[in-house]
Amino acid sequence: MVDLDSPELYERLDPSGMRHHLSGLAAQCRRAWHEALDFPLPEGYVWPRRVVVAGMGGSAIGGDLAQGLAELQGRQVLVHRDYALPPSVDNETLVIAASYSGMTEETLASFEAALATPAPKLVITTGGRLQALAQAGGVPAFVFDYESAPRAALGYGLFALLGILHKIGFLSGLAPQVEEAITLLDELASELGETVPQKDNPAKKLAVALYRKLAVIYGAGITSAVARRWKTQINENGKAWAFFELFPELNHNSVVGYGFPQELALGLYVILLRSGDLHRRILRRYEVTSELLDRAGIQHQILDARGQSPLAQMMSLVLMGDYVSYYLALLYEADPTPTKAIDYLKRKLGEP
Repeated sequence: MVDLDSPELYERLDPSGMRHHLSGLAAQCRRAWHEALDFPLPEGYVWPRRVVVAGMGGSAIGGDLAQGLAELQGRQVLVHRDYALPPSVDNETLVIAASYSGMTEETLASFEAALATPAPKLVITTGGRLQALAQAGGVPAFVFDYESAPRAALGYGLFALLGILHKIGFLSGLAPQVEEAITLLDELASELGETVPQKDNPAKKLAVALYRKLAVIYGAGITSAVARRWKTQINENGKAWAFFELFPELNHNSVVGYGFPQELALGLYVILLRSGDLHRRILRRYEVTSELLDRAGIQHQILDARGQSPLAQMMSLVLMGDYVSYYLALLYEADPTPTKAIDYLKRKLGEP
C-alpha cells in the first residue's frame, strides 16, 4: 500500500491538483455565495411555489443538498435527472438548468423543453450551448468562472444556487448558515489535508479502511444528499464501486440481505452519516442497524456531522467524503481527476 504521507505521491498521482480544489472549497463557496447575491435579476423576477433543478452528475448534487435545506423550511425543490421535464412544471415553478460545461445533453433537453413553457427559468453554467440558449431566450444566466472537474465546483453548484434562492425570497435565514459552513470548511481542510499525517488524519484512516472494500453509504434527512455525494465521489475520484441507501427505508429491506452471500461480508464497509438533529427514532435506527451489522460481521463506522446549522453539518460531511475519496484514489495509485469511462460513453453516444 502506498504511503499517504509521502509528498512525492501527490505530485506523481495528482498532476491536475484535485487536492487544491478540496483545500480551497471554503473560499470557492464564499465567492459563489457573494457572486450570486450580486447577480442582477429582472425586477420582480419570480416568487415560485416550487423549484426544479435540471442537472446531472456533479452539476446536480448542489440541487440535492439544497433540497434538504428547503424541506426544513417547508419548500419544495425537485432535482430532475433526465430528459424533458416533470409534468408538474407550471408558471409557478422556477426551472433552474445547471450544467458546469453547458453541454450536458440531458440538461439541454430539459431546458429546451422549459423554453416552451410559461415557467420562469434560470441557468447556472460556465458557458457552452446552455448559455447560448439562455441568451437567445432572454433567460437570466449565472455564468461563473472556475476551472475544475464539475464535481470539484460544488461551491458554485450549491452556494450560487442557495444565493439565488435566498435572493428571490424562496429560502430564508441562510446567511448565518453560510458563514458557519464556510468557517467550518476552513477548519476541516486544515485537519484533513495531505500534509496532516495519517495517524492524525481521519480521512486518510478511513480511506485505508475502505481500500479494496465495496463502500455502502447510509444517510437520512439532511445527510441523504450527502450520502449520494459520497457514493458519486468514491466512483469518480476513487474509481471504485460504491452505493448509498437511506434510513428509514433501508431498515425495511436491506438489513435482511446482510446474510448472503456470506463471503461478501468481508468485502464490505458501511459508513453511516449521522446528524444529531435527526428524528429521535431515526437516531435509534442508526444504533440498532449498527448492532445488526456487527452480528453479520460487516465492518462499519458512524460519522457524526459537525456544526450547529443544517448547512454546516451537511458540508462537514461532504468535505470529509471528498477527502476520503481522494485518498482512496491515491491508494489505488490512480489520478483522481480524469473520468475516462464517462469520456468514452460520451464519445460513443456522439457517434451516428
